[in-house]
Amino acid sequence: MLRRSLIALGLVAALAGAYFSGRVSAARALVTPDEINTVEVSSSALKAVVRVDVRIPKSQLREGESPIETGSGFFYKPNLIITNYHVVQFQESITVTLYDGKTVTAKLEGVDPGIDIAILRVTNVTAPKTLSFGSSGRLIPGQKFIVLGSPLTYQNFISTGVFSTSARTEPPAENVGLEIPSMLMTTASIQQGNSGGPILDSRGNVVGVADANLAANTFVPGVIGLAIPSDLVQQSVQDLERVGVPQRGTLGVSFIDLAELDPAFRRGVGLTSSEGALVDEVPAGSTAARAGLRGSVRNAQGQLVTLGDVIVSVDGQRVRTQFDVIRLVAGKRPNQTVTLKVWRNKKEVSVRALLLRRTLQ
Repeated sequence: MLRRSLIALGLVAALAGAYFSGRVSAARALVTPDEINTVEVSSSALKAVVRVDVRIPKSQLREGESPIETGSGFFYKPNLIITNYHVVQFQESITVTLYDGKTVTAKLEGVDPGIDIAILRVTNVTAPKTLSFGSSGRLIPGQKFIVLGSPLTYQNFISTGVFSTSARTEPPAENVGLEIPSMLMTTASIQQGNSGGPILDSRGNVVGVADANLAANTFVPGVIGLAIPSDLVQQSVQDLERVGVPQRGTLGVSFIDLAELDPAFRRGVGLTSSEGALVDEVPAGSTAARAGLRGSVRNAQGQLVTLGDVIVSVDGQRVRTQFDVIRLVAGKRPNQTVTLKVWRNKKEVSVRALLLRRTLQ
């Protein structure tokens, strides 16, 4: 057994020597242009990537849950880091670990729950490197993706895959990511801990931010990686820096999915379909209030008494749920208008809404 092991070791050493001296063509062929590109892009970009560790308050923890949530992030400016909002949503304190192991504290600089993005500020340290954005709108199916981050807390982890398609998916978490019109889908591995990390093209530009994954069921790990498009992230970051809040379109109301209502209730107002979003509360001064949208009426026990307007289409696009309404309106900017088809008094009515600027709460 020992002799066989020594022979095997000798063969490995011989092959290694042949590899480095260039005498084995098969080994030399492994160093393809694509492999070289992956190594060069990753080794350079990793200097800008951080691990984000968040301490969660006890009030937000379930029994047995760890008080530390781990995600990823990257420097886009010397002291500013982009990560996911859902990573830092319930933060009590935040620390970031640089690629070389140095750890510093961080503070929230800005948040955009609508597309699941947050900006962190660090002090007493300068980014070893910053990453630049590329355009997600120019991606071609089959294009290579390089994902960097800390999946399962393993820092400086690299995975590769391809951009497959863009698709509308359910929000990654409750009340988070509702305004993302579509996600980038990739074969690259995106697991817990990757959230907030950069997705790079072969030029080393950030074309997406890792966010979540999809699985066939709850018994298997996620096999389809989901990312927030970089064009959307850039727009959000600019809004947060200039105004402090995102400036995507919003009606400013609360909704109820029509499918959640008792069918008898729907039939009572002449609705035969379960597709649509019921307008529940309409705050004074909101875009919806100024456009004349009507909210629902509830009794003292909070039960629905009278249904408000039911939105069935936005700019001619039929909607199934409130998520459809939110994302379609979010595709607009302040001072633009949207045309809503609403069900009111047993007939469809057209309502035009001028979108207002969002302000700090």
